[in-house]
Amino acid sequence: MNAGEREAVTVLGATGSVGLNTLDLIARQPDRFRVEAVTANRNALKLAELARSHGARFAAIADPAAYRELKSALAGTGIQAAAGPAALIEAAQRPAARVMAAIVGAAGLAPALAAVERGGMVLLANKECLVCAGQYFMEAAAKANARILPVDSEHSAIFQALAADRLSAVEAVTLTASGGPFRDWPAERLAHARPEEAICHPNWAMGAKISIDSATLMNKGLELIEAHHLFSVPPDRLRVLVHPESIVHGLVAFTDGSVIAQMAPPDMRIPIAYSLSWPERMSAPTPRLDLADLAGLTFEAPDLARFPALRIALAALREGGGAPTVLNAANEVAVAAYLNKRISFPHIAMIVEQVLNGVPSGDMCEPSALEDALALDARAREMADTAIRASLIQAV
Repeated sequence: MNAGEREAVTVLGATGSVGLNTLDLIARQPDRFRVEAVTANRNALKLAELARSHGARFAAIADPAAYRELKSALAGTGIQAAAGPAALIEAAQRPAARVMAAIVGAAGLAPALAAVERGGMVLLANKECLVCAGQYFMEAAAKANARILPVDSEHSAIFQALAADRLSAVEAVTLTASGGPFRDWPAERLAHARPEEAICHPNWAMGAKISIDSATLMNKGLELIEAHHLFSVPPDRLRVLVHPESIVHGLVAFTDGSVIAQMAPPDMRIPIAYSLSWPERMSAPTPRLDLADLAGLTFEAPDLARFPALRIALAALREGGGAPTVLNAANEVAVAAYLNKRISFPHIAMIVEQVLNGVPSGDMCEPSALEDALALDARAREMADTAIRASLIQAV
């Protein structure tokens, strides 16, 4: 980038919380950044509003049925409109120095992979990319000389704590978890937990799906799988600590006995800003940490009996191969069923484990291509749907 030239950024998943925060931070530094492309799933009017207000050159909506609405809303602006899966790929491949990959779930895998294959910097806010096809994704990044910058607060913390240290000097990597809204609930009460209670996260403002994953602790399991691929840390060196205050986001313990922790208020704009500005830092309108004001910081081991989703995710990480792909797909289906009040809170983990146990070991191969990951994902979703229907019949 030439001196004085603004850095182009594409935002995949612009209407979600990460996307909106990214665009807000970009808008605060108009002399440094410009927006190349924005995408959304089906909210055409919101996407058009964001494209206009941030001067994007290209806007893509995933749902083809929303194309006419998007095109009409952008008429006369000079902003190019497109729709469908191919349009998301086109957005990811447009000329931008950084691509924020913030499309939720397995649906974000193909666009994020397209951004990786183009090279440059991919700001990864979609952990499912590495859960569904971690080895293939990271190999594609290495081949294209793409730089993956983690956006999840925990992975950003580990990225910062590792700095220039070699993996051989790392004894353990620990991700923290708030424990979610049900941290103190007894097991018998969890059976009656309502979706509206599960999405009320005590520290973070997040979408419904990730909020449910936080409540089950599945989110932390997915993050462990992501950390394994991002930092090449073996499963036996990965840890989880429940930390209700969400001030310490990650810790790296070294072989000399020292531990480096990254601390910050629970505000996603902090890791987003770091990914936008790395290897430098940029000013952000975020609260500042005042340790004197804190009553204290507490840590505890996760309860794998009350929250078996983390245990199941750990088992999938250790098994490797296609197990994480199946885990993620079954979990997405089960969470959707819970949000629609078709199954109870404990059934989420039960469905996921049932699907994992139902896939023959010979079919649990590590995805070696995007098509392999998507095929295994589709199969696991079908099995999860079948398991949910069976559980509903048994409950009648």
